[in-house]
Amino acid sequence: MVLEIKNIVKRYNDVLAVDNVSLSIREGEIYGLLGPNGAGKSTTINTILGLTKIDSGSINVFGKDFGSNEMEIKKEIGIVPQDIAVFEDLSAYENVVFFGKLYGLKGSLLTERAKEALEFTGIWEKRESYPKKFSGGMKRRLNIACAIVHQPKLIIMDEPTVGIDPQSRNHILESVKELNRKGSTIIYTSHYMEEVEELCTYITIMDNGRIIAGGTKDELKEMVSSDEKVEIKVSDVNYTLTESLKKMDGVKEVVLEKNMLSIVSARNISNLGKVIDTITESGSEILSLNIERPTLETVFLTLTGRTLRD
Repeated sequence: MVLEIKNIVKRYNDVLAVDNVSLSIREGEIYGLLGPNGAGKSTTINTILGLTKIDSGSINVFGKDFGSNEMEIKKEIGIVPQDIAVFEDLSAYENVVFFGKLYGLKGSLLTERAKEALEFTGIWEKRESYPKKFSGGMKRRLNIACAIVHQPKLIIMDEPTVGIDPQSRNHILESVKELNRKGSTIIYTSHYMEEVEELCTYITIMDNGRIIAGGTKDELKEMVSSDEKVEIKVSDVNYTLTESLKKMDGVKEVVLEKNMLSIVSARNISNLGKVIDTITESGSEILSLNIERPTLETVFLTLTGRTLRD
């Protein structure tokens, strides 16, 4: 395990911000941490970084207790904060060098790593330029370069694609995948569910300071859906066809509206082939077919009562 958190609690006066949260992150994962505003994500991340002291519980990073090995552990963590953290009066290169020095890099190794980080994020050509002249996407890339200059084992990315252009977003998403392929374990938070779907190998959902669900995206989808729905547009339909469909194994409901059939079946029945055969054998032609499956957005809305961007 790269990170193990057990029963951590954090209160701010009467507000219970983190309520007995436990999670384990394996080496090589891209771990999605989701939750609406005020769910406790930022407080949890801040405890991992040592920015917020916990009231109780334990945090182990790289198999070591964080409390007694804080400085050693921090050298192996990179943080890409939600709010851009670069110096406007330093060039892109100077920014990366500054953060490299904070992590103990110096001499030729510092020079080499700074170049690698800027090349990796696609802004080496802009190394002498100042961030105040950068677009939002370029600033985000520089933010990432500053976070990875020391080649950390664990990278925490908190909303790294907020407010940027599609090209920069795609570049950052590909960078996350490449960092993971190179061996970094990544904790990723986002308000863009499609990013989480694309990137994350495991997802935890928080709400009101607690973890309310966790699993792969497929496991989470199965958690909230016991049915599968298929909509089939047909050239012709009659009473005999609808009754035949209703009698099929696993079919729970058949609704006909004009020439559109909506068929709800129990999950994992795998009766689509038989449904198609029954329709074609009736002499009707299938004009279109759409299978409705739950999305992560559906899961999130079901579990929290809110959309992720609320």
